Amino acid sequence: MLSGNTIVMMVGGSIAAYKSAELVRLLKKRDARVRVILSDAGAKFITPLTLQTLADERVRSETFSTIEEAAVGHIDLADSADAVLIAPATADIIAKAAAGIADDLATTVLLATKAPIVVAPAMNINMWENEATRENVAKLRDRGVFVLEPGDGFLACGWTGSGRLPEHDAILQALESVTAPQDYAGTRVVVTAGATREHFDPIRFVSNRSSGKMGYAIARAAACRGADVTLISGPSALTPPAGVKVAQVTTAIEMHQAVMEAVREPAGASEQQKQYVFMVAAVSDHRPAEVSTSKLKMSKDEEYSVKMVPSPDILRELGSYRESIEQDSGMPLRLVGFAAETGEHEELIHWAQEKLTKKNSDLIVGNFAHDSFEKNTNRVWLLDRTGRQEEISTADKQLVANKIVARARKL
Repeated sequence: MLSGNTIVMMVGGSIAAYKSAELVRLLKKRDARVRVILSDAGAKFITPLTLQTLADERVRSETFSTIEEAAVGHIDLADSADAVLIAPATADIIAKAAAGIADDLATTVLLATKAPIVVAPAMNINMWENEATRENVAKLRDRGVFVLEPGDGFLACGWTGSGRLPEHDAILQALESVTAPQDYAGTRVVVTAGATREHFDPIRFVSNRSSGKMGYAIARAAACRGADVTLISGPSALTPPAGVKVAQVTTAIEMHQAVMEAVREPAGASEQQKQYVFMVAAVSDHRPAEVSTSKLKMSKDEEYSVKMVPSPDILRELGSYRESIEQDSGMPLRLVGFAAETGEHEELIHWAQEKLTKKNSDLIVGNFAHDSFEKNTNRVWLLDRTGRQEEISTADKQLVANKIVARARKL
């Protein structure tokens, strides 16, 4: 979602300034243009050359540069921004922004820009909790500025607590939120993610290699576009996206129950458009018929077998009871299924098309298991009821998720 956007990034005078280099790299990786403003204090912690090399743009710092001001440089920066990021944001720059002071290039651009502003604080815990800072933060938030909460942990000053620069992923998600189209505002989105685990004793279970990354990326993309998102996740080591409601489940039965409860919940006052369900999870097709309450004792010299029974087919049930679900929730329902397959391309399209029809879905996302499982990238094909097929070439799963979510909104 940041691809093609211009981010004007202001680096304040904090030891956390060294982390700004990685932020620039991550933004460039997402095909964003980064224009860096380095404060005099920030230059004490990181050099202009480092940031310039990563951004592939000249770093600005002077308000009254004869070169820059020949083109009214501070206005050019302000007007070019799709979003302004202050990272790290010190107590000083937060105070100046709240008071409307413009005594350097960064604060001058802040006053001149019409772009959304994201503030990533970094400072000593006492400075962050000081009443003056809290009042300044409240003022900025009242004006619509996106001020992140700082992270917790060991601080450079020796204290422990709030004051660390927020994690890069949180900063990137905030930028995505303020730059993304809010075309999902007023909608509810339910996303399933990860693998389920079907135990046959307290220790052993049957599962698959799904990491949950694709589902979490879908949830993040929908949340950034304004949706009210519920993420129903199997066991995963991933951190859920900010602003997303999370239900943790383990088995296919638990996932089935959580999904049905979520989709049948009546719409709130702000939810009057549509409800979308993205069935991304790799739900176990079968589960053990019996689950032992204690560890099964097995001899290495003896064969053993486990009787398996079918798990609930959640997507098929959603498709079968679509009208009933729409009546209960008060919203039209759109179903997006995922089909991870093996074999040849023709087989993948065949099975995805069959899933689209049999499960009464609106869109099926087909992909090869070897392109996705345990990887950060994916390659998919989108099939809808009109017979249209669209390929999304191999890319980072978040980029693929953004395209899938954008396509689903047209259903």
